[in-house]
Amino acid sequence: MNSSDSLTPFFNPRGVVVIGVSHDPTKLGYGLARNLVQSGYQGAVHFVNPKGNTLLGFPVYPRVGAVPDPVDLAVLLVPPPAVPDSLRECGERGIRAAIIATGGFREAGPEGAALEDRCLEIAREYGMRLVGPNCIGLMDTHLPLDTTFLQPPMPPAGSLAFISHSGAICAAIGDWIKGQGIGFSHLISLGNQADVNETDVLAPVAADPHTRVITLYLEGIRDGRRFVEQARQVSRLKPIVALKVGRFESGKRAAASHTGALAGQETAFDAAFQKAGVLRASTTEEMFQWARALAWCPPPQGRRAVVLTNAGGPGVTAADALELNGLRLADLREDTVQALRALLPPAASLHNPIDMLASASAEQYAACLRTVLADPGVDSAMIIFPPPPASTAGTVAKAIIPVIQVADKPVVVVVMGERLIQEAVELFRAAHVPDYRFPEPAASALAALYRRAESLRELDEAPMLLQDVDQDAARRLLEGQAKGEFLSQEIANRLLKAYGISTLETVLATSVEQAVETAGQIGFPVVMKVASPDIPHKSDVGGVLLNLASPSEVAQGYQAVIQKAKAARPEARIEGVHLQRMLTAGSMPAGQDVIAGVVQDRQFGPVAMFGSGGVEVEGLKDVEFALAPLTRPEAERMLEKTWAGRKLKGFRSLPPADRQAALQALGRLAQLAADFPQLAEIEINPLRVLPEGQGPRGGQGAVAIDVRIKLQN
Repeated sequence: MNSSDSLTPFFNPRGVVVIGVSHDPTKLGYGLARNLVQSGYQGAVHFVNPKGNTLLGFPVYPRVGAVPDPVDLAVLLVPPPAVPDSLRECGERGIRAAIIATGGFREAGPEGAALEDRCLEIAREYGMRLVGPNCIGLMDTHLPLDTTFLQPPMPPAGSLAFISHSGAICAAIGDWIKGQGIGFSHLISLGNQADVNETDVLAPVAADPHTRVITLYLEGIRDGRRFVEQARQVSRLKPIVALKVGRFESGKRAAASHTGALAGQETAFDAAFQKAGVLRASTTEEMFQWARALAWCPPPQGRRAVVLTNAGGPGVTAADALELNGLRLADLREDTVQALRALLPPAASLHNPIDMLASASAEQYAACLRTVLADPGVDSAMIIFPPPPASTAGTVAKAIIPVIQVADKPVVVVVMGERLIQEAVELFRAAHVPDYRFPEPAASALAALYRRAESLRELDEAPMLLQDVDQDAARRLLEGQAKGEFLSQEIANRLLKAYGISTLETVLATSVEQAVETAGQIGFPVVMKVASPDIPHKSDVGGVLLNLASPSEVAQGYQAVIQKAKAARPEARIEGVHLQRMLTAGSMPAGQDVIAGVVQDRQFGPVAMFGSGGVEVEGLKDVEFALAPLTRPEAERMLEKTWAGRKLKGFRSLPPADRQAALQALGRLAQLAADFPQLAEIEINPLRVLPEGQGPRGGQGAVAIDVRIKLQN
């Protein structure tokens, strides 16, 4: 029941039957029938109501079985208890697609959920696909087809597809967009998604040549891994912009590591969208403002933007907004500056942002725009104008639209005002030029265009190519390990080594005498840590001692660590202490400490983390996440977006560390989690990144100092 072919009747039905029509114009059943007829749908139209008669010039049949061919899509708007019987009649009639517009199912409580399950059972019995229940149906403005009961007329035909979990949002957006100069290709309300979900409809919608951008209103995702796979394929063809709501609703789950504590549900969604090439908007308006730019503008080659304005204040505002959105002001070439000087009065500011002064004419706007777009150092442009004193906003619009339409770089326009700018707004929208009232949303739209271009370059990247990975050895190490438990330190270290991650030798001592003997064998100074599977954060209980330089210090330390751990956690299992050689400038080059981890998300699978480690990692939150396995650009981004990663290049008196070794360790850790989903949480804190070329015994310049690995229950 997951074949895309089975969805064809929803998108190109030969005939539609509406079950539950009404002759009362105040009823939804009347509105649904009216919309279907008024939409101009060219296929067969059928109505069903036990009372029969006619409606809107069409016969009303008393039952589904009496409906003549062709009919391959049913729309049900009957009371909830009647839905199962109506579905069965559809199945017996040979109808293989149905929209259940009726509410009162899973969203209404346990009884409704049971009724919804019954409907799904019937659908599966007959090989029928379902949209809904508790939805408003779907529209196709180009076919055309309207199976909703919303107030007419349909939104204007356009290039945006809107797929929504919320019917109310569909109703509101369908009305709002009528005044925005851009129309829908599809509007799809999915409701409770008993069967058809957001992932199912992505490919059919993307295949529509009228669709240029897909927008999603999501309250969750049914199958995270499948969504990422499907969205990643679709994103290569059409941009996807998503608004995922409910960011702050979910409670925090218990976690065994800092990684697990920080990798919440929304973090996983962010990582999943990044992996799939989906742009995540923060607001409904932002989603559609981005979508309009994506539909109407060519992609930029880089992040260098130019601002052209007739007012200094908005120009500075734009400059700030561009920087905040990850873009930067372009440095204009000298010949560009000279060309601008010839076009503008002496008092004009010729360096980006370019202030042409309030006296700027429509002709100067057009000539200056043409000049800056010709500069190879400019990737995109923002034009700003409050109504110019010497002319009208409409006059400026008429002058610059021809320049924008032939440009191979994206241009967005900020027309500031309200009543005095209406002519310009209408002209821009008719010409498919994105217009905004203020610089901030315009800068956000330009940034979305850049992120889309960047995403396209990365979508075909393969996971990092890793040498010296022994998957068979890792599998043998995990055989027979207890579910829900932490791996022993020895097994954890060996598991990392199987994936080519250097570890620091760790030895368990179960008595004072053994600790002293082991420390002597390792070589002073040593680090001592309490060994307990029940104490995830050892420093919290005083369970870590550094720089123990003699047998007496080791003996005293052993007793102190054990006593503190027992006092803080009486119920904890204490196995002894772990001893490691302390990495100091005397024995091995000093380096920088970071954290690297992976947590298995129940929706999306392994989510990798990188950032500033130590005991304050949850407070600092200098971390970045990505879905595993990692491509090289994804790993690079994780380092670049964190202070911990950026300072690996060196900072003030801090010498550069082996950044490539850190990238490799992160990629290997992510691959380990991707290969073995039974690993619930993995954390290396710290991962010591050493100076380049100075790894232990000539190995990689990143060493796992402390490792914790927990298995799934």
